[in-house]
Amino acid sequence: MTDAVFVTFLVVDGALAGAIYALVGLAFVVVYKACRIANFAVGEFVVLASRMVAAGFHALGLGLGGAVGVGCIGMAATAIAFNRLVLRRLAGQPVMTLIMVTIGLGALMRGATAIVFRAVPPMPPVLLEPIVVAGVPISTDKLIAAVVAVACVAAVGAFFRASRTGLALRAIASNPQQAMGVGIDLHRHFAIAWAMVGVLSVVAGTLWTIATGGGFGLSLIGLKVFPIVIVGGLDSIIGTVVGAFFVGILESLAAGYVDPVVGSAFSQVAAYLVLVAVLFVRPFGLFGRPTIQRM
Repeated sequence: MTDAVFVTFLVVDGALAGAIYALVGLAFVVVYKACRIANFAVGEFVVLASRMVAAGFHALGLGLGGAVGVGCIGMAATAIAFNRLVLRRLAGQPVMTLIMVTIGLGALMRGATAIVFRAVPPMPPVLLEPIVVAGVPISTDKLIAAVVAVACVAAVGAFFRASRTGLALRAIASNPQQAMGVGIDLHRHFAIAWAMVGVLSVVAGTLWTIATGGGFGLSLIGLKVFPIVIVGGLDSIIGTVVGAFFVGILESLAAGYVDPVVGSAFSQVAAYLVLVAVLFVRPFGLFGRPTIQRM
């Protein structure tokens, strides 16, 4: 394989991974965009979602579509219950309190899923013959997963831009008091936002598992989401997509060229170095907007 082909292979492979990163990042952005809550348990949401799908597939004997449907129902119910039973009672509390609650939720979910689903094997990976384009091998399963992920990201973006519910969620995020004044039901729309997080977690966890054979070590994806959404802008869907593809390609190039030289997993921390550099220049992210308050 020539150098040009090798670089192209790394870029394409990184971009395919970035598409799934974008989907996980979107699960973070949806809640922040609607509720102004930073969900630090997003990685654990993806883990629980993948295990629910695996349980539907193996324990209930459902096909992939049925297992994903069961996972979507279970995760939407879990996310809505968390919003209703915990977050609603913490309305008006400091931001740090909400952050610590989501971190605690992540720890609880991590331990509980390991116990409840300990006998459930992961979803089997889909192994397809790679496609060779101009001498560059492209993983077919990753390509399919990336196409589905991009379609989901586009659908969520269109939902926020064009639907009445999406516009209501944007209005709530902008000014909850004014949104209530014009008759928008905050609790109903918060439940919708959290249900979307549950569904996105199911799709992201399933795609990652069947495309990479990653098993249940999906909580590490949550660690990759934070530099992605902060670099792109916490409330920007476009920024999340750009940041996800950038991080995916950066990790792939670093794994192909830097890791063999330094003898360590530099690719795993490269995104955080970029994050620090971006924060020095634009503290609110590349596509984020600074909050302006009247005094």
